[in-house]
Amino acid sequence: MDDFHRPQICGVGVPDGATPHPAGFAGCLPPQGGKDSSVSLAPPLHSGGWLRLSPMNRRRLDNFRRNRRGYWSFWIFLALFVLSLCGEFIANDRPLIASYKGELLFPVFIDYPEDKFGGFEAQTDYRDPIIADEIAAHGWMIWPPIRFANSTTKLDPPTPFPSPPTWSLSEKQCRAALLAHARGDAAKLPPGGGGCGDLEPEWLGTDADGHDVVARLIYGFRISALFGLILAGVSSLIGIAAGAVQGYFGGWLDLAMQRFIEIWSSLPQLYILVILSAILSPGFFVLLTILLLFSWVGLVHLVRAEFLRARNFEYVNAARALGLSNAKIIVKHVLPNAMVATLTFLPFIVNASIGALTSLDFLGLGMPPGSPSLGELLLQGKSNLTAPWLGLSAFAVIALMLSLLIFIGEAVRDAFDPRKTFS
Repeated sequence: MDDFHRPQICGVGVPDGATPHPAGFAGCLPPQGGKDSSVSLAPPLHSGGWLRLSPMNRRRLDNFRRNRRGYWSFWIFLALFVLSLCGEFIANDRPLIASYKGELLFPVFIDYPEDKFGGFEAQTDYRDPIIADEIAAHGWMIWPPIRFANSTTKLDPPTPFPSPPTWSLSEKQCRAALLAHARGDAAKLPPGGGGCGDLEPEWLGTDADGHDVVARLIYGFRISALFGLILAGVSSLIGIAAGAVQGYFGGWLDLAMQRFIEIWSSLPQLYILVILSAILSPGFFVLLTILLLFSWVGLVHLVRAEFLRARNFEYVNAARALGLSNAKIIVKHVLPNAMVATLTFLPFIVNASIGALTSLDFLGLGMPPGSPSLGELLLQGKSNLTAPWLGLSAFAVIALMLSLLIFIGEAVRDAFDPRKTFS
């Protein structure tokens, strides 16, 4: 047979009497659009919309959506988290926009001195009746829905702190609060002496320091969520890196790191946290660093087991035979398979991180005094049993946050379940 009629694979003639196998044409597909002659053997990507997913990831996403409780919990938690990030536009003691003598001001972004409104060279208190009347006489102000920041102290409360919500006050208490706010001048009171509707609404009252509870809950939710997400992300990176090195290389390195982790895990974590909290000044990043010392250990054993299982697979041996470096094999080939089991634990790690911060704040070892904290609000509820709105509101927010994260974790676990992905 001449070369013109001889069957060929990739331009190479097949010997006489040999049958070309279809697999021989796997690497000889025509280039896509004539731009690249290389061929990818990866599964085709989903081309619907801007998010391009492989068929397997598309099925995982569908499995996540089928878990309605976890799916809606994800959106509810995301909405609450975004709202908490915009807390300055929801609860603040500064107006969002103000107009004074024809000049447009943005107090929520810029600190204007009080002498701009005829006062002293100090930070402007827009809740001061004198400043408020001055701006109202020459302009206007647009306030956020809640006119209290997390550190704003309520002046002239209707009852001693902690004061109850305004909707639970009697008309006599409301009139007394209005009269105290008017500095005893009855002429400044609304017609008829005023009532509870003329007070600034405090939907959940104030705490023992005179701070608005709703504002504290909004900012406390933000701090707890950010703390949990950052701690879970950083500790997961460290744990995945340590487990990958142990599982891939094995040998004496694996043995030495295992002994170190066993010794490190046996240390009394609570005593170390108490000692470090007493030595170092409390703060967000100080607490984050202290808890990070022990939280990274949780994922090491899981990632190590996945790498020990996958390092002798054929595709890993083939990658070594092709001359790929260990770093490329770990990152591009073994790590994606190991991440399947790791991702299912991330929501629960966030949950544990938030619980740890709340516990430390409740014990008085967490955030600095005055910081908006759900654990500190729980402690105030314990110390003020006659003010049930403190403990109940903090408990409700913590329970809602942790429940949403647990439901999300269950949905993620179902999404990556191989029995459902390949069924």
